[in-house]
Amino acid sequence: MHVYLTGATGFVGAYILRELIARGHTARCLVRDPSAVPAVSGKGVEKVKGDVTNPKVLAGTMRGCDAVIHVVGIIEEHPSQGVTFERIHYEGTVHVVDEARQSGIDRFIQMSANGARAAGISAYQTTKWRAEEYVRGAGFAHWTIFRPSVVFGDPGPESPEFSTQLARTLVKPFPILPVFGDGTYRMQPVSVEEVAAAFVQALDRAAADRKTYCVAGQASYAFNDILDRIAGGLGLAPKPKLHQPLWLARPLIQTIGKLGLLPISPDQFEMLIEGNTCDADPFYRDFDVTYKPFTAENLAYLQSHA
Repeated sequence: MHVYLTGATGFVGAYILRELIARGHTARCLVRDPSAVPAVSGKGVEKVKGDVTNPKVLAGTMRGCDAVIHVVGIIEEHPSQGVTFERIHYEGTVHVVDEARQSGIDRFIQMSANGARAAGISAYQTTKWRAEEYVRGAGFAHWTIFRPSVVFGDPGPESPEFSTQLARTLVKPFPILPVFGDGTYRMQPVSVEEVAAAFVQALDRAAADRKTYCVAGQASYAFNDILDRIAGGLGLAPKPKLHQPLWLARPLIQTIGKLGLLPISPDQFEMLIEGNTCDADPFYRDFDVTYKPFTAENLAYLQSHA
């Protein structure tokens, strides 16, 4: 298939692009910056300039494509720059879906997020949910929605992922690690290789048609353990932790965090302490992916990026 891919120069998108080419597909990559270099170049890969927030520049860019994989998303808002969850997650998806329908494309693969729901605790979650609903109601003959949990893997030159950010901002520089609450809230990391493989397989896998999947690893870990495993990936011993009561941390995050003066936003704080786990059995049943555990060995790439 000739696949229209958004977010191709980001962390997950770069892996999806590599997987598309490895499996014999071709790709048209939507990029905002014409000088951006996709993870794969040459035969079978083309670039087209555009922006998901501007439907006028999207017009006509999907002609000749058989399917769309829509990956664009953000984890933090910058309202002064026009970068908001509403504009990127929801409105951006609306524009991509509408252009796909105008172009006669009937296969659409959507990147959402674990925890997406109508009554979510953050705008990140609620805008992801509304984007999902728009895809489901758009009339595509074939669609699949993926809701990844925490995704880990070597980011290369692409955007740092969750583990790299934690390694850089917390685990490596601090001798004692400040932790919100008791640190027992759980996460279920999934490797980026598994995510990318599933996205590409969904293009022609009948079992995945018109389904929404939680995408997570086969094991969950308390946040305290997540930090220890990241330390192991850095080649360090586990570090002592200083647990901050939530009643003390929350007001600080909700005030100073809104000003961008902390390395975590109010939305990210609430989602962190909520935990990030789900039932991933259907994902492993319907896709041919190789489970990659969240171990120090598989996190060794942190030594090159943190």
